Amino acid sequence: MSFDPMAAAVDWLDAYRAGDIEDIVGMFADDAVIHCDCGGQKTLTGREALRAYWVDRLKRYPAFGLNDMQPNRDYVAVSYITTSGLVSALLIFNAAGQIKSVSCGPGAARD
Repeated sequence: MSFDPMAAAVDWLDAYRAGDIEDIVGMFADDAVIHCDCGGQKTLTGREALRAYWVDRLKRYPAFGLNDMQPNRDYVAVSYITTSGLVSALLIFNAAGQIKSVSCGPGAARD
């Protein structure tokens, strides 16, 4: 990868904490997928679905702070604090540094 996945993950969390919907949605690849286990399982694809997800997420579950961040060969695991408690996300990036997949849910990060 010609970009820094940890820096990209920090940028993502910073945009989330700032509530910047344009920055957040702009970080995702056109073919990105979100697998979310927060409040029930859901899988989202497409720009409009991602935008709607983030509008709701920013309103109902704003992020307050970083709990932990761990790089892996294939992803960056990020755990952060929201109004619903600790949430963990696995961010997978494409070669251009865009998020191609997020898997998130309450508690500890998982593969």
